[in-house]
Amino acid sequence: MHKPGMANFLTTDIYALTAEEYSLGRNNVEVVELLIAAGIKVIQYREKDKKAGQMYAECLRIREMTKKAGVTFIINDHIDLAMLIGADGVHVGQEDLPPTKVRELIGSDMILGLSTHSPAQVKAAVELGCIDYIGVGPIFATHTKKDVCEPVGLTYLEYVAKNHQIPFVAIGGIKEHNIREVKQCGAKIIAIVTDIVGASDIPAKVQSIRQTINQQ
Repeated sequence: MHKPGMANFLTTDIYALTAEEYSLGRNNVEVVELLIAAGIKVIQYREKDKKAGQMYAECLRIREMTKKAGVTFIINDHIDLAMLIGADGVHVGQEDLPPTKVRELIGSDMILGLSTHSPAQVKAAVELGCIDYIGVGPIFATHTKKDVCEPVGLTYLEYVAKNHQIPFVAIGGIKEHNIREVKQCGAKIIAIVTDIVGASDIPAKVQSIRQTINQQ
């Protein structure tokens, strides 16, 4: 079944995430505006410490912006928020609600992503039959998540790329200086957080990262 927003996911190179504490004083709405201007086609809202009402108001505005620009908008963890604002999808972790139950809540049209950290987890994700894409990582050490597991490295990334057909995004500590090796291990969609949101000129940084990705 075709899911709105999945076409962007399957054709993009960069999967951008919000991280307000690293955004040089800019709020998430301002950052998303710059991401859209930079040509980013998939954006995940990841926010752990804000009040629900504040997140709702912010995501409502971002949903308007992304819809108008034809950008896929995914919300991390907050299934209720994703449903309320009509996001394209939701992304959950291994310790969140079971994906089958999340799928029951969100219905068949919304994208469902699941973080994975091992071959056993990707196998289980595929067998569930309700996951649209997986996160593969953290590839390198990352500080943007407080409860993150140890880096899984490039070996797990290579394993997923060679052994599974499910769409995946490589994530965790990826920056312009190490992005080529991530691509060389089979990643087509690469999540970048602080290297983009922490740039003084976000569109210029995105352009620079894309040039690095496409270098032969």
